[in-house]
Amino acid sequence: MVNYFEFYNIEERFHPDAAAVKSKYYELSRKYHPDRYTLADAGEQAEMLRLSSINNDAYKSLKDEYSTMKYLLLAKGVIEEEEKYNLPPDFLMEMMDLNEVVSELEMEPENQELKQRAQQLVDEQMKQWDEETLPLTKAYDEGDKSQELLSQIKDRYYRKKYLLRISDRMNNIN
Repeated sequence: MVNYFEFYNIEERFHPDAAAVKSKYYELSRKYHPDRYTLADAGEQAEMLRLSSINNDAYKSLKDEYSTMKYLLLAKGVIEEEEKYNLPPDFLMEMMDLNEVVSELEMEPENQELKQRAQQLVDEQMKQWDEETLPLTKAYDEGDKSQELLSQIKDRYYRKKYLLRISDRMNNIN
């Protein structure tokens, strides 16, 4: 796995400097763009294509908080692709009301009141997620690299993944 923080020469953080990430992406896009190497030999062309692809993947992984969280947790071996994670029962109980409203909305997609209620509940949960997650990720960025902290962030990652699935479900209702 390529270390995107090293590739961009930036500090490993859950909150990398967005301007630095964007700037490095554009700098390396210009440097490694395959069109600049049309006259180069096949080996160099292949290498530039590889580096251009890494640059694109790095930018996708570091451009927003949730993608960075996923990338960093994967890189640290805290989560695995397609991992089956059991969310805490108390969280699932909190989600029961939200799931019920979304289910009702699926049966009555034209009901604007239900649509507003569902959106309000999702927005409240996302806000709560932000408020509870930010202190954890900031603690990591400030030097706490403990497994205990990474486990807490892992739990927050899967909670957000659950919320995003509900949000997607809502958005797919006609």
